[in-house]
Amino acid sequence: MKTHHYELLINWTGNTRNGTRTLRSYSRNHELSAAGLDTIAASSDPAFRGDPDRWNPEQLFLASIAQCHMLWYLGLAAEAGIVVTAYEDRPVGSMIEQANGAGQFESVTLRPRVTITPDSDAALAKSLHDRVGEYCFIARSVKTPIDHDVTVQIHAPRPPQQT
Repeated sequence: MKTHHYELLINWTGNTRNGTRTLRSYSRNHELSAAGLDTIAASSDPAFRGDPDRWNPEQLFLASIAQCHMLWYLGLAAEAGIVVTAYEDRPVGSMIEQANGAGQFESVTLRPRVTITPDSDAALAKSLHDRVGEYCFIARSVKTPIDHDVTVQIHAPRPPQQT
């Protein structure tokens, strides 16, 4: 068994002179960084007084689930002899907020659109998505239900152009 450690720096940049004197006296802006990587400008969701021009934790949560799923899927596809030539996902998540301000995600739906070569098995390509949850570190770490709405299409090679 291996243990992997991850370190980030989260730096709040939202002190607008008065600190957190009131809920309205400060910005939710902050930066996420890690050694050797570009900084991510982040804030809270605009519904919670955040900056709409910055990434928010809810988007990053959804992104981490979708990224992990994609990366494991590509690996499983390669092992199964499925040749993926394109992969796109437009994941969606629903979060409920309770009257006291607490909340949680109630669902995440990944909507991958996978393009494979004609010699690949489309049914197997689609079914591999169901196995990803057994491996994906993020999916195995969250309690939010994760569903898949998968589209598999066959890559149609272009006919040679005549001159």
